[in-house]
Amino acid sequence: MTQRVYLDWNATAPLRPEARAAMVAAMDVVGNASSVHAEGRAARAVIERARAQVAAAFGADGADIVFTSGATEAAGLAAAGRGLVCAPVEHDAVLAWCNAGLGVDGAGQVTVADPAGSALQLANSETGVMQAVPAGLALCDTTQAFGKVPVAFNWLGCDMALLSAHKCGGPKGVGALVLRRGLDVAAQLRGGGQEMGRRAGTENVIGIAGFGAAAAAAARDLADGLWEQVGELRNILDQALSAAGYETISVGNDVARLPNTLCLIAPGWKGETQVMAMDLAGFAVSAGSACSSGKVRSSRVLQAMGFDEGVAGQAIRVSLGPGTTEEMVLRFAEAWTAGYARIRGRAA
Repeated sequence: MTQRVYLDWNATAPLRPEARAAMVAAMDVVGNASSVHAEGRAARAVIERARAQVAAAFGADGADIVFTSGATEAAGLAAAGRGLVCAPVEHDAVLAWCNAGLGVDGAGQVTVADPAGSALQLANSETGVMQAVPAGLALCDTTQAFGKVPVAFNWLGCDMALLSAHKCGGPKGVGALVLRRGLDVAAQLRGGGQEMGRRAGTENVIGIAGFGAAAAAAARDLADGLWEQVGELRNILDQALSAAGYETISVGNDVARLPNTLCLIAPGWKGETQVMAMDLAGFAVSAGSACSSGKVRSSRVLQAMGFDEGVAGQAIRVSLGPGTTEEMVLRFAEAWTAGYARIRGRAA
């Protein structure tokens, strides 16, 4: 049996061995981090070590790292009551709290008129398209970019940023809101003084430990050039699919985008049908953001970029990672091309 190939790293990255080891070690830490006895202090030490690891990996020395259950909770904690505006290409977790009034051009670039009153993603999860973050931005969603491209909170110049552990090889169910020192947010979960009074509830020591270890490992991979190699594989895949001779559209290939992401539109082949066909062939890809992929609808991101609903519904996202090989992407290209050939044959 041919081994399956995972090409959906933007949905979630495989758990890093460093994160797994840190989590297993944290399972033996008995105490509650809010307790003052030795066991409680041991749990607190695990959390603070992870906080320092995330801050170092994200270039956020001097900022506040508030651990949450994920980027979705962090978005609500950051944006609640602020009346921020954003673009319709933002993730649903940000759109839920903001007015989607910012303009988007055909390349996916967003125009920000008032940075202090705006939220903007650094990289789009579906297309990989990256944005130029203006100085003084209120909120930046760095969830997809962190660990894949060089980024530091301190030189982004924004007030707040979102992070998610499982996008960089940590566990699911933990993330962070990064705050410029001196800025405060109104707690949405109340009842205790955890996380500097900004997020009540007993800390997820095990998950936080995994997040810290994954962030540190991700920073090392980036420094070692692993994601440059991933970018080369993405380009090989893009070229292989283009060489098939079909009138496909590679979204965002004329602007800066994440090194691992290929958003491909195949006229006449519905995105969800492509995903199912590739799944049967042994490849995991997606038809858009994992948080909305279970909903039968065309990508609103692509529609915001000017694609009509029908065309937007013919897109898939292929996202690679350091575990991807050239053999994998060429196998995928062969399987996808064969599948599209069958569809085009029927259409003919």
